[in-house]
Amino acid sequence: MTHDIQAGLDAGIMTLRFNRPTKKNAITRAMYTALAEGLERADTDNSVRVVVIAGAPGVFTAGNDLIDFMEAPPHIGGGDAPPVERFMRALMACRKPVIAAVDGLAIGIGVTLLLHCDLAYASDRSVFRTPFVDLALVPEFGSSVLLPGLAGRVVANELLMLGESWDAQRAAAKGLVNAVHAPDDLEREVMARAQILAAKAPEALRQTKALMTAGQDALMAVIRTEGEVFARQLSSAEFSEAVNAFLERRAPDFSKTG
Repeated sequence: MTHDIQAGLDAGIMTLRFNRPTKKNAITRAMYTALAEGLERADTDNSVRVVVIAGAPGVFTAGNDLIDFMEAPPHIGGGDAPPVERFMRALMACRKPVIAAVDGLAIGIGVTLLLHCDLAYASDRSVFRTPFVDLALVPEFGSSVLLPGLAGRVVANELLMLGESWDAQRAAAKGLVNAVHAPDDLEREVMARAQILAAKAPEALRQTKALMTAGQDALMAVIRTEGEVFARQLSSAEFSEAVNAFLERRAPDFSKTG
């Protein structure tokens, strides 16, 4: 497991922690693989009752590492599953409760993954943003239906189309996170809830989660469609301009595309 993901198990609670603070916890393929391996182990290991996904103080994750991403752009739903798809499938398939502890930046897939957690809590300095369109891409892993279903289509488009940022209070008001805490209190509050879950009847918890996620066949069809559109956008002139603008530290110019 890469050192950029820290994994630990204590009293039935597995913690998977982003540990690349110098890069704002931007996620590489190796990190996705490590996260997937942790979740796959949690799903089958009877000693694991709950999984907590957390970041470093002040930053959850800035999303994909764009340089690493460009070395092997993922085709979701294509042939061999890329590491990001393996991680997200492991998250969606995990039969144990998964809790997210968000402190600071949650960008791109850092927001998307929250839609597949069972509980999510944030610090009051957290910021949520999904700049897919700004990168000439589209929503991923069901967020095109899950976020509108959660907040309503018009409100969801603040994130998905405008690329605006939500603070923690707005994220809580729209159901993206359960509650907001001070940064120094966040993980203590999350671990308290994880301990409550870890003490409950494990099979009853698994069956309760299974009942609430029983309709995922339709969601998987959406994810495959998103992946097809995402793959097309990766080969577009728009995406090329977005990447060049990022690397050149300038605003993209889409006036000659579309």
